[in-house]
Amino acid sequence: MNKKTPQAPINRFATWKYIVLLISILMMFLSALPSLYGENAALHINARDNQIEISQLVKQLNSEDISTNYVTQTRDKITVVLSEPNQQSAAKYSMESYLEKDNVVVALAMESDAPQWLTDLGFNPIKLGLDLRGGVQFLLDVDMEPVYHAHRQMVIDEFRQMVRGSQGRHVDGKVQLNFRNNADLQAGVASAREEFPQWQRSVNGNTLVMTQTEEARDVLRSTTVLQNLQIMRSRIEHLGITEASVQRQGQTRIRIELPGVQDPATAKNVIGATASLSFHALAEPRSPMAMTVDDESGRPVHLNRRAILGGEHIIDARASIGEMGMPQVNLTLDSAGGRKISSFSRDNIGNPMATLYNEFSQGKDGESVEQSKVISVATIQAHLGNRFMISGSGNLAESQELAMLLSAGSLTAPVTIVEERTIGPSLGAENVKSGFAALALGLGLTLTFIAFWYRRLGWVANTALCINLVMLVGLIALIPGAVLTMPGIAGLVLTVGMAVDTNVLIFERIKDKMKQGYSFAQSINSGFDSAFSSIWDANLTTMIVAIALYSIGNGPIQGFALTLGLGLLTSMFTGIFLSRAIINLIWGRDKRRMVKI
Repeated sequence: MNKKTPQAPINRFATWKYIVLLISILMMFLSALPSLYGENAALHINARDNQIEISQLVKQLNSEDISTNYVTQTRDKITVVLSEPNQQSAAKYSMESYLEKDNVVVALAMESDAPQWLTDLGFNPIKLGLDLRGGVQFLLDVDMEPVYHAHRQMVIDEFRQMVRGSQGRHVDGKVQLNFRNNADLQAGVASAREEFPQWQRSVNGNTLVMTQTEEARDVLRSTTVLQNLQIMRSRIEHLGITEASVQRQGQTRIRIELPGVQDPATAKNVIGATASLSFHALAEPRSPMAMTVDDESGRPVHLNRRAILGGEHIIDARASIGEMGMPQVNLTLDSAGGRKISSFSRDNIGNPMATLYNEFSQGKDGESVEQSKVISVATIQAHLGNRFMISGSGNLAESQELAMLLSAGSLTAPVTIVEERTIGPSLGAENVKSGFAALALGLGLTLTFIAFWYRRLGWVANTALCINLVMLVGLIALIPGAVLTMPGIAGLVLTVGMAVDTNVLIFERIKDKMKQGYSFAQSINSGFDSAFSSIWDANLTTMIVAIALYSIGNGPIQGFALTLGLGLLTSMFTGIFLSRAIINLIWGRDKRRMVKI
C-alpha cells in the first residue's frame, strides 16, 4: 500500500521574511519622514579660530529686518536658520560685511525642519533640484583652441632649445619647423621621434611638419575639461554655495546648477572669469624666446615666453592694503611652486620680474580672445619663498576679486557661458505644488479604480501602492547625490501605474485559476507563481531602458531615469512580496471555490 507524500503547505512565508519586510518598511518610512517637514533656508558660518558672539549676529540681522528662527553653534560652525527663504542672499551679504575677518566663510545652505531625533539618526529630506527650489543654471563651453595652441607653441620653443637656428610657426593647426640644412633636419626628426612620440611627422625639403594625433588631442581635451570641472567646484565653494551641481555634458561642455542662488550676476562673473597670473623674467627684444606685452600704461614690456611660475601653483591669495596704502595681493604657493620661485629668486637678486595678467573674452565670432597685460615689474630684493605679495592689481575691490579667482584656481582653458537660466523661488514652489498635485490626482484615481474593480484584493493592492510610494521617497532620500526634479516627479507618477500593473497581472491570474475550479488558496498560490515571470520580464526590460537613460542622459533625463529605476525596485518589492505577505495572512488558507474577488 503506497503512502501519499505529504504536500508542502502553500501560501506561507517563513518568519524571517516577515521580519525583513517590517524592518525594510520601517527604515524607508523613517527615511521619508523628514521630507514631510521640508527644509529652511540657512547660513553656515565657518568661524575657525575666530570668536563670534551669536547674540551679535542676531542683532546685526535684525537691524536689517532679517528674521531668524534659531541659531546654533557646533565647534567652529555656526548655523543661522532664517524665517524667510527670500532673505537668504541678503543675510549672506550682511554677515560677510559684518564678519570682515580672515578664515571666516559664510555659505548658503538648507537645514532640515524635521525633529532633531530624526536628524541624529542620519535621515535628511530629499534634495530638490533647480526647477523645484529655484536658482541659476549655466551651460559652459570649454574652448580648446588656446590649449592646442599652447601645446604647439611648446613644441616650437623646445625645438629652439634643442636645434640651434630652427624656426617654427603655426600653420592650419600644425607646427611647421624650418631648418638651415639637412643635418639640422635629421637632428630635428630624431628629437621629434624621441621627445614627441604622440605627434605625427612629415618632411618636405628642410621643413618638418608636426601634427598632434587625434588620440593625443582626445586625451588632452578630456584632461582639460576635468581640470576645469575641479576648478569650477573650487570656485563655487568660494562663492559659499554648498549644494551646487557641476557635471560634464558632452565632450567640451560643463553644466552648473546653483540651487537657491537668486543673484546670478556675482556667480556669473566668478564662474565665467578666466583670469590667471604668471611670473616671467624680462628678455632682450631680439631674443627668440621674447614676447612683447603692454603694461597698464601702454608701454611695451619684453618678457621671456617661458613662465617662471604659473597660476596653478597658487593655493591661497588674499587682498590687503600695503604699507603705502596701495592694494596688494598676498600669495601662498604649493611646495612645487615654492621651489621654483625660490630657485629663480636666489639666482636673480637685483633683477626684475614681471607679473603677467591674462584674461579671455568672447569675440564677435564666438571665439575666445586672449587679453594680456603686465600689471607689475618689480626688482627682486631678497630670496623669495612660498609666500610673497604682488601689487598693481587695481583698486581694493579688483584686488579682492583677483585674490578669490587665484585662490580658487586658474582655468586651464577659457570657458564661454552659452546658456543661462534663472528660476525664481516662487516658480520653484509652484512647480512643487503642481507636480505633487498631479501625483495626488493620479494616485487617487488609481486607488479608486483598483478598490472598486478588485474589491478585497484591491484594498491589498492599494495598501501596497501607498507603501511603495513611501519606500520610493525614502530610498531617494537615502542615496547620496540623488536630487528630485520635475521629471523625477513624473517618474513618481509613472511608478504608480507600474506598481498597479504588477498587482493587476497577479489578480487576473488568480481570477483565471478560480474560473478553472481551484480553491481561493490554490488560486492565490498559482496566480503569484505564474505571474512572476511576466512581471520580471517587463520590469527587467524597463530597467535596461532606465539604466541607458541614466548613463547617456544628463540633468532632467537622469532625474527621471533615477526615479524610474528605483520605482521599479520598490514596485517589485511591494507588489510581489508585500502583497503576497498580506494576502497569505488573510486568505492564504481559504479553501472556498466560489469567492468574489
